[in-house]
Amino acid sequence: MTSSNEYGSSSWELIVAIDHQCGGEQKESTLQVSGDLHIGGVMLKLVEQIRVSQDWSDYALWWEQKQCWLLKTHWTLDKYGVQADAKLLFTVQHKMLRLRLPSMKTVRLNVSFSSVVFKVVGDICRTLASPGFYSKTMTPIYDPVSGTPVSSAVAWFGDSPLAKQSWNNLAFSPSNCTPESLAKMYQPRTLVDKAKLNAGWLDSSRSLMEQGIQEDDQLLLRFKYYSFFDLNAKYDAVRINQLYEQARWAILLEEIDCTEEETFIFAALQYHISKLTLSSGSQVFTTEAETDEVEAALSNLEVTLEGGKAENILEDITDIPKLADNLKLFRSKKLALKAFKQYWFVFKDTSVSYFKNKEAEHGEPIEKLNLRGCEIVPDVSVSGRKYGIKLLIPVADGMNEVHLRCDNENQYARWMAACVLASKGKTMADSSYHPEVHNILSFLKMKSRTAAPQDVSDVESMDMKPECFISPRYAKKYKSKQLATRILEAHQNIAHMSLVEAKLRFVQAWQSLPEFGLSYYIVRFKGSKKDDLLGISYNRLIRIDTATGDPITTWRFSNMKQWNVNWEIRQVAIEFDQNVSIAFACLSADCKVVHEYIGGYIFLSTRSKDQNETLDEDLFHKLTGGWE
Repeated sequence: MTSSNEYGSSSWELIVAIDHQCGGEQKESTLQVSGDLHIGGVMLKLVEQIRVSQDWSDYALWWEQKQCWLLKTHWTLDKYGVQADAKLLFTVQHKMLRLRLPSMKTVRLNVSFSSVVFKVVGDICRTLASPGFYSKTMTPIYDPVSGTPVSSAVAWFGDSPLAKQSWNNLAFSPSNCTPESLAKMYQPRTLVDKAKLNAGWLDSSRSLMEQGIQEDDQLLLRFKYYSFFDLNAKYDAVRINQLYEQARWAILLEEIDCTEEETFIFAALQYHISKLTLSSGSQVFTTEAETDEVEAALSNLEVTLEGGKAENILEDITDIPKLADNLKLFRSKKLALKAFKQYWFVFKDTSVSYFKNKEAEHGEPIEKLNLRGCEIVPDVSVSGRKYGIKLLIPVADGMNEVHLRCDNENQYARWMAACVLASKGKTMADSSYHPEVHNILSFLKMKSRTAAPQDVSDVESMDMKPECFISPRYAKKYKSKQLATRILEAHQNIAHMSLVEAKLRFVQAWQSLPEFGLSYYIVRFKGSKKDDLLGISYNRLIRIDTATGDPITTWRFSNMKQWNVNWEIRQVAIEFDQNVSIAFACLSADCKVVHEYIGGYIFLSTRSKDQNETLDEDLFHKLTGGWE
């Protein structure tokens, strides 16, 4: 015991462990402290007692029982609630972490284990020259001597050959997977399996150590929110490549569904990208980084101004365009054959009306379908000359399923683009209509097999194993020669593309898939006696039947009035327009994960209205983690 005259009656002993980085194994120090001593004073006492001359600026106190950092050095022990039984660790805040990138490469980085994950990810992205948000928010860095802008690669990695190679490894990653390694990787078979993939997201408002992550653990770095602003081939080489890699593995492991025809398009693009990467990998850095600044600026200006050409300007700005065509219609009914019947369709605003024939257009329609908030699913087979559109329209008791059939790809592109915009509450007067038509036509052209089939006498003519570009399911279905033939046939339509163009086209094709951007969770809706799946996308929520996989109801973020979380019972409650309210508890993941997804997408949807504004971290935290 210590004399009360020397230390005062309120003093007590505090045992603090010091991590191994101080030299040797972990040691313990005993300090005589009082409740009114602030954290900074505790650290000062500790350093004086250790008597080791080194830089202690990165050290902080970690409270093991409470799983929290004591970072507010002006707070007293009493304010933190630290008493004699507390187990404190004096350790560095920055530790090594193994990070697996979307390209499946693993890098070791020194990151902060005391900062919130949101800040850590931002720091990691800046280190990798791959900002995960909006590229124009980057502050330009200028050479202090010449005054010219420094390229992103040199700015983050320096100007040494080794630094440039590090940047090349992130921006250009050759495919190194084998059919054997691909077959061993986990592949989700059902929507329930896909829901399990989303259980591991970290809480962005807490630190790594607070979530049980230890030094040298391995984490996956992935694009979480599927809203990619302003992908620029000149500045975003790393970001585009990592996006391509995440999309590529999603296709290979069948984390997202696509048709067989689309599978071989993706395989052909992968083959083309691999060829270009292997043939020009070492020279890519210099050729792309040294592009003339003025020429690039003029090219960007030209693309921007193309939207103002005379042929795209409406004669009357108040006149919303309309489509009118003969289309075939089929309504999904149980135990009924799929028989299409032709009607005269008129598309205006966000609604589709159909009539018996063209002459009846000025009368009452047979039916008028409001597409705002509906689900649009392509039903296309270019080889089979089938151009279908499946509409899933929300009604009181579920979803109303309607199938439309177009005659050719041009008609399909116009109507599909109109349906997609209408589902978002936009009309054909919106500036995105014509680009949407162009993107649909481009994707259909890639699927076309009109070119003369290439003679593949030997699988070795591909220089690569075709099974590397196809999911294991298709690798088992076809022989190597058959796979090579199909891939080379599809490759003829995209052989002219540059490396970055092919990657961007792959990402665009990924974005055009019906399931793109959907993250699944197993939930229990309030008042329901069974579990359902909840799909969360960048613009909507979808209630899905677990047994059949069919969508039941869709709610758009644009119709959301307010939402909150009851943290005691871990329940999310959302209120929409027209007095529609829902509430659910998440079963497959922590409620905080769903909370962050919804909050993050709301933030991105409001931010997309003005893409020039910078990232507001305070607002993002309020939306994704600050309401706990």
